[in-house]
Amino acid sequence: MTRLNKRLALVGLSGVALAVGGCNNAVQGGAIGAGAGALGGMAIGSLSGDMGKGAVVGAVVGGLGGAIIGDQNRRRDERHRDY
Repeated sequence: MTRLNKRLALVGLSGVALAVGGCNNAVQGGAIGAGAGALGGMAIGSLSGDMGKGAVVGAVVGGLGGAIIGDQNRRRDERHRDY
């Protein structure tokens, strides 16, 4: 990754973190998962020569995984709220 790409990724992730700060767990988990997945996909994709496709696949997989985990955490918290 070039220095410019690293800076853009950092700025993008910071913006996402600020934007989803007040969101529910599923949205927040999905956004964080998508960002982390995109970075991981870019890293793996750069090794195979196609960083863009790697970032897209990583963002989709990370976003879905993060949303599922965030939703499950919300459900767990709701079940245990009264105890």
